[in-house]
Amino acid sequence: MRANRPLANEIMPSPVRGVLWMVATGMLFVGVTAMIKVLGTRMPATQAAFLRYLFGVVFLLPVLGTLRTLRFDLGTWCLICARGAVHTVSVAFWFYAMARLPIADVTAMNYLAPIFVTIGAALFLGERLAARRVIAIVAALCGALIILRPGLREVGAAHLAMLFMAAASGTSYLMAKVLTGRVSAGVLVAMLSLTVTIGLAPMAIAVWVPPTPWELAILFAVACLATAGHYTMMLAFRAAPLTVTQPVTFLQLVWAVLLGALVFGEGVDIFVILGGMVIVAAISFISWREAVLKRRVTPPVSATKL
Repeated sequence: MRANRPLANEIMPSPVRGVLWMVATGMLFVGVTAMIKVLGTRMPATQAAFLRYLFGVVFLLPVLGTLRTLRFDLGTWCLICARGAVHTVSVAFWFYAMARLPIADVTAMNYLAPIFVTIGAALFLGERLAARRVIAIVAALCGALIILRPGLREVGAAHLAMLFMAAASGTSYLMAKVLTGRVSAGVLVAMLSLTVTIGLAPMAIAVWVPPTPWELAILFAVACLATAGHYTMMLAFRAAPLTVTQPVTFLQLVWAVLLGALVFGEGVDIFVILGGMVIVAAISFISWREAVLKRRVTPPVSATKL
């Protein structure tokens, strides 16, 4: 069997495999958004988010025993808990917005999270912002304005929730970047899932409505799709560099527009598509510059998914 592996790699070079895995990742994450759209607004956002993360803990059962043996210093524990609190807020905003906005709007505005990471790295981690990166950040923020069009249409609570979500998600990623020097990646993911589940629990109980079996099935499907999406994303990063996979994330917006139009009867908003293209182009440029300079600050779009 080992003799077949070089042949398989020759048939499908690593960059191609990376692109295909990232295409699959985008489709899975758009599927997450679609399932929340199907769920609707009967169930409060915090309760839906709590149940999604509670189901996600099922995938952590094999490592829960290991977590009990971990020993961290007080500073690490504080950072883990702070990240969990920030991510809890981010998740609540995300679920609220997803159930109320067109799928394309949610997908396009989610692209802003890596931009907030780049800004935060400059403000809090001492990362240098060269003129080219500043121009790219400004371009991305202009892309957000193209999507929102304040003054030309009503910017509702759901749009504002997406903005806060992107900022909180970026903050969570920066905290994770600091923690990677102290904690393994697997433990980091597990602790995030546990702290977010615990953080959402009292918020969910406060607004609890009895879920139907259908709603529970949808949220379990969301947990499965999200877990699969993070796995295929990891395979994409292993197969190809970020400069190859990052532009492919624009296809998520293509799938979102098609799904919204064909399944949910949502109109095609050319401004959302244009704004999303501007943001992805800006992120891809920043990622390319970081690859040239051999440093990694700005995350791929999918890495900030919830």
